Amino acid sequence: MKITLSLSAIAVILLVSSILSILEYRSMSNYVSDLIADNIESINAAQQLSNVTDAYNLQILTVIGDENDNELPDFNRQAFLDHCDSLHVSLSSINMQHLADSVVYSWSAYMLTSLELPNVILSDFIDTRSWYFERLQPVYNRLHGDIDDLNTAIYKELQKNSATFERGFYRSVIPSAVTVAVGLMLVLLLLFYILTYYVNPIYKMLKGLDSYRSFNTQYNYTFEGDDQLKELNDGITELTEENRQLRRRIKGLRDTLTQR
Repeated sequence: MKITLSLSAIAVILLVSSILSILEYRSMSNYVSDLIADNIESINAAQQLSNVTDAYNLQILTVIGDENDNELPDFNRQAFLDHCDSLHVSLSSINMQHLADSVVYSWSAYMLTSLELPNVILSDFIDTRSWYFERLQPVYNRLHGDIDDLNTAIYKELQKNSATFERGFYRSVIPSAVTVAVGLMLVLLLLFYILTYYVNPIYKMLKGLDSYRSFNTQYNYTFEGDDQLKELNDGITELTEENRQLRRRIKGLRDTLTQR
């Protein structure tokens, strides 16, 4: 019963620690995975913003280079705003949300400036190339810079979340490592307990039985306890003592018969 209780305690400790480690790892994994997924979604949205503005700016440059083309390029404003809205939803940091707002403000300034293109083309006093490089290009560079700043912030957040995931993994492993160490210590204590209170007494009982059988000495090994091994030792002591008394009686009868 004592051995069973000891082994059961070790098994329960290991089981509980394993469950705690699994729950901790799952919780941390789900939390950080959601953050990383949001970061990746934000990176994709920011990349879409950059691609859309690059394409629109290239179309404006094409119109300026072609003197016969006086139409303003088409720009899907709703798609741009949708990407900005998805950024606001996926960004968890207030600082990055401010960066996203800066992108929207820069885009608004860029769009207002680009709407001057039809008047610039029709004007006889304004050179379209000068207008592009001196007025539109600085606003475009500012918009592109804000998008790059937003991308940089998102990448830093992604790196931080990846490091958090790694730390969370080690944190979830620590309970298992501690429990395994405790389990090993308990196993060693249990081994010491078994050797001290079971194996050694059995060896001494066997040694006492060998002395009794070989030299007919009295079996007098005793130890403290209240378990089945103590009962076994008492039974051996009683049987050996009865056997010794029986041997003495037989020897006495033989001596009596010999004298007659």
